[in-house]
Amino acid sequence: MKLAFTYDAHHEAGIAWENRELKEWVTDVFEAPSIKIGRKCTGLIREHVEQEFLNEGWALNVRLDNESQINVFALKDDLAFQLQTGNASRAPYDLLKLEFLFKSRKIEAAAIALPSKDAAKAIGDNIASAERVIRELKLFDRVITVPILVVAFE
Repeated sequence: MKLAFTYDAHHEAGIAWENRELKEWVTDVFEAPSIKIGRKCTGLIREHVEQEFLNEGWALNVRLDNESQINVFALKDDLAFQLQTGNASRAPYDLLKLEFLFKSRKIEAAAIALPSKDAAKAIGDNIASAERVIRELKLFDRVITVPILVVAFE
């Protein structure tokens, strides 16, 4: 696995991550040559990313609020992170979770990591891709207002 590209223009997300000196770190998480992209790789990706975030003091699988069973992948200070390697229909739901945290004033910025379009095809059918999420963020930029850094891996 390696970093394919980032999209940091959504409400100046790149600046938010750079100001916290975490943009380079969060993209470096996806430089893991030992993980080969293909069918049945998502468990290895998730384990690797979880360990990297734990090592940096992030809380994992954090509930959005006390009355909900809905979780965000990782949370630290005023940032949230979501990893999506599953069905394409799950990515808009992830954006909604991040927007909720932002509107609730629990975070100031977020990042979402997904496979590139080609990597998604290698993983399986109808897998979420960074390119699709970027198109949706551009379309819904007045609805999804949280600054979101998109990290694409392959």
